[in-house]
Amino acid sequence: MYIVIAGGGRIGRYIARDMEERRHEVTVVERDARRCEQLVIDTSVLVIEGDACDVRYLEQAHVDRADVFVATTHDDDDNLVACQLARIEFDVKRTISRVNTPKNVEIFEKLGIEPVSSTRLISELIENEFSVGELIHLTTLKGGRVSLVEVRIPDDQRDGRRVVDLRLPAESILVAIFRGEETVIPRGDTVILPGDEVVALTDPEHEDALREQLVDR
Repeated sequence: MYIVIAGGGRIGRYIARDMEERRHEVTVVERDARRCEQLVIDTSVLVIEGDACDVRYLEQAHVDRADVFVATTHDDDDNLVACQLARIEFDVKRTISRVNTPKNVEIFEKLGIEPVSSTRLISELIENEFSVGELIHLTTLKGGRVSLVEVRIPDDQRDGRRVVDLRLPAESILVAIFRGEETVIPRGDTVILPGDEVVALTDPEHEDALREQLVDR
């Protein structure tokens, strides 16, 4: 997969390094020379010094063949412009953007850009801190068509059940289980235990059905 990242700050650098380790091809477009130098030191990805809101630099990055375009700068306006250029000028099918001001999330979603707002995520986690057994929204993908959710299994729930024995909705899949300091990638024979925090991808319409299968009331 080919990924172009607009912004080489802390977040952009982390994503670039992570995607490189996963053997994806990555290019970063960053206007700050010092950040470019740091990226060259920290990674082996292609680094282009320039403004991701300028078509010339996106052309140099060959955005036209990108599978994913990710905007990670601290400026929502720049992220929006860069993603729109990637979508409209280069026909990139999937664009993801950091959104620094939560009220802008809806704008990005309406334009078909997948927004990631850490502020909104933290607020939701705080609001749901004591909602054991309830479903917590972490974020949405694909313009709201897919939800990343977390369900916390009550400590007093009966003995654990295997994933394969659950009647999960066809539109849902378990992606991770957090068990204390341990992270478990769920498989068919994985047993979900009381106190587990289960993260899943699901169609928003099937969230209740997913929760009902995980939480024994």
